[in-house]
Amino acid sequence: MPREPRITCIGPGDLAPTVAMHRRCSSHTLWSRYHRAMADPETYLPALLARPGSVHLAARDTTGRIVAVGHLMPDHSAVEAALLVEDSWQGRGLGTRLLRDLGHHALGAGWATLYGLVLSGDERMDAILRHAPVPVHRREEGGTVTAWVETRDLAAVPPAASPKKSRCGT
Repeated sequence: MPREPRITCIGPGDLAPTVAMHRRCSSHTLWSRYHRAMADPETYLPALLARPGSVHLAARDTTGRIVAVGHLMPDHSAVEAALLVEDSWQGRGLGTRLLRDLGHHALGAGWATLYGLVLSGDERMDAILRHAPVPVHRREEGGTVTAWVETRDLAAVPPAASPKKSRCGT
């Protein structure tokens, strides 16, 4: 029986495996995450992984290879969450698990609101948001949906990660 991928904290020291995961993703998957064509991941991931105050989580398969990432990026009293799941791992609940753990990091850090930007019609992200255990508010504007939750609503929802793996950030 295969084990589920484990969620771990990552940072600048995990650049190479994070770049490798990005390179295994299709252009469609990358477009869904970044909402634009992206250059070589080695050009933008160093700044993302070193962003002050941010939190980065990865789902690792049984070999330790990164197969999904989630990021929290502070924005005043709110924090933006972003997810990327490798194509061959989509539909297995990794995005939902990462989002739940990111929500607990946002709650613990005192951010009032957790939000994400989703392209209109993104069925995979819609599925993740439907699985959210708290009310998700949405506003659509110009082909992009801003979805958000009040972090206080997350207090009653247990995190997916084990307690010893759930603390990270800068």
